[in-house]
Amino acid sequence: MNEKFSQLKSQLDRAYALEAACTLFNWDQYNAPKGSIENTAKIIGTLSGEHYRALINDDVRRLLEELSTDEGLKDLSFHERSILKLLNKQFHKLSLIPPKEYEVFSALIARAYPVWETAKNNNDYAAFAPVLDEIIAYAKKFAGYSQKPGQTLYDAALDDYEEGFTTQILDHFFERLSTSLGPLVKAISQKQDLIDTSFLHKTYPAATQKDFCHFIAQYIGFDFNRGMISESEHPFTTQIHNHDVRFTNHYYENSLDSAIFSAIHEGGHGLYEQGIDDDITMTIAGSGTSMGMHESQSRFYENNLGRSREFWTPIYDKLVDTYPSQLKNVSLEDFYRAINASRPSLIRTEADELTYPFHIMIRYEIEKAIFEGTVTVKQLPDLWREKYKEYLGVVPDNDTEGILQDMHWSGGSFGYFPSYAIGSAIAAQIYHHLATVMPLKTYLTEGRLAPIREYLKEHIHRFGKCKNTQEILKDMTGEPFNPDYYIQYLTQKYTELYNL
Repeated sequence: MNEKFSQLKSQLDRAYALEAACTLFNWDQYNAPKGSIENTAKIIGTLSGEHYRALINDDVRRLLEELSTDEGLKDLSFHERSILKLLNKQFHKLSLIPPKEYEVFSALIARAYPVWETAKNNNDYAAFAPVLDEIIAYAKKFAGYSQKPGQTLYDAALDDYEEGFTTQILDHFFERLSTSLGPLVKAISQKQDLIDTSFLHKTYPAATQKDFCHFIAQYIGFDFNRGMISESEHPFTTQIHNHDVRFTNHYYENSLDSAIFSAIHEGGHGLYEQGIDDDITMTIAGSGTSMGMHESQSRFYENNLGRSREFWTPIYDKLVDTYPSQLKNVSLEDFYRAINASRPSLIRTEADELTYPFHIMIRYEIEKAIFEGTVTVKQLPDLWREKYKEYLGVVPDNDTEGILQDMHWSGGSFGYFPSYAIGSAIAAQIYHHLATVMPLKTYLTEGRLAPIREYLKEHIHRFGKCKNTQEILKDMTGEPFNPDYYIQYLTQKYTELYNL
């Protein structure tokens, strides 16, 4: 290893250890005593400040400058060059943020999640609003620090999750989805009695749901020697390194499909993180390349695979054996149709594939309004209700099933939501590609998911952040991001499902 890069790596190792400590504290808060919140938030803030100083200092600056010359680059490997490029970008972005602000913000979001969780469970938006107001102020300030000439403030926030996807590009993308899929949603709304979903809402004990979700995560290839499942109000995935990947789930006893598809979704995220090369784990390159690509993996497994007939063919009998009375006389075809039934709904995570992008459009437009300063925190619940009425024709009765349903804003993740729609489109593009290079449906019908997982690991997962989204797509599929496959996939699937 290059001597200067070795010096840089020792600095990065310390920074990563501090970041991992913060991650572990954040993970722990979901099961920590409620009374621990304030003090633990202070600890996380202090650790975040130390992480900042381990990265942003004169020694790191000097090493970056020396290694970024032609002479410094010549002996570096592909992975080392990638790490250097990513670190230069992170150094520039973080160095624009005053250290104290970074520390205070980290402590703020550490205490915000429990406040949000309590507010959601109590339908008490007023309790969360002051914290949200603080988070928004910081999110805008931080976006302003990195805002480039010609960028909107929201563009700068979006760059943290899917670089290059500006509001101009996303406006066009969402307009295409709305124009193409809106008529399909409307046509299906006239055929709501065609598919019976009632059996999905019988009583399904949480304990047996947990067992089946463990099975299905293992079935898609999640390695429990290097991972685990816990519980939280809102399912999510996190990683310490590629040998310690964790996700959570939430179990509703009146909903069979909710936890199952959350497990497949989060398991898809987990497979990405477990597939990172050992050479780059515990470095800045050792995670998914973007949130859009990350969501493509979760939604590929959840929807393109997990909601197909072929996926359930080898394992549906196991589900019936788990719930013999609830699923008596429910055929595989009945189950397939029920888990794909489309109807406008209030909850994003429970939405079907066809209406799902409209949930994302709503959040995208609200976030734009927040960053443009055209809506206040107090006005957000009303704006939420207006958008749901406009796009899906439904209105939440309360804020729990309205603006409080998602955890993202409590973590300062403004600009994340569009990644779900981008990821869904990428997933459809990947699905189309896989069907041309392997007997995809045969593999699924035979329960052979390993070849699919290994292909994704070889062409996506192992690279971490060493390749960006467009590079991965171009190298794997031969073309850049192309949402046509997403529109075609949904149109074909739902036209067939509803006999349109």
